Amino acid sequence: MEISDWRQKIDGLDEQIVRLINQRAEAARAIGELKQKAGLPVYEPKREQDVFDHVSRVNQGPLSDTEIVDVYQRIIDVMRGLQKQNPK
Repeated sequence: MEISDWRQKIDGLDEQIVRLINQRAEAARAIGELKQKAGLPVYEPKREQDVFDHVSRVNQGPLSDTEIVDVYQRIIDVMRGLQKQNPK
């Protein structure tokens, strides 16, 4: 494959990733609404660690577990911010 072929493949993968991240955001927003109604905190360090452990377990590379967790730390940070917003 040529560079342009790989870039086209990456574009298609990015489209899938964006759809999945937005689906995750919908779920995070719903959880945020439930937390708000129940008076629960948005920040749950144990749950976040569970997510990091899970993604490390299912990681097959080529990214290291540390790199995958780095990516997920940012995703979770954004999702946490979404949960803090007023429900729509």
